[in-house]
Amino acid sequence: MKKYYVYVISSQEGFRYTGMTEDIENRIIEHNQKTKSFWTKRGNNWQLVYIKEFESKIEALKYERWMKSGHGKKLLKDLGL
Repeated sequence: MKKYYVYVISSQEGFRYTGMTEDIENRIIEHNQKTKSFWTKRGNNWQLVYIKEFESKIEALKYERWMKSGHGKKLLKDLGL
């Protein structure tokens, strides 16, 4: 069964990015190689700071959208991220 992941990465410059993927390890590599994501090209040394697993792509997409909202940003702040 496929798994889907909503994740937050942070760069050494302090940028943060929230995304969704099926292959978290490869996706972090892609962010650091700056080959697949327009939004993370400006940062260096991206590190995974938050991850949540889902069984359904629809659930993951809904959660990703929520994480990008004010409520999700508040959650990250409350977690010290």
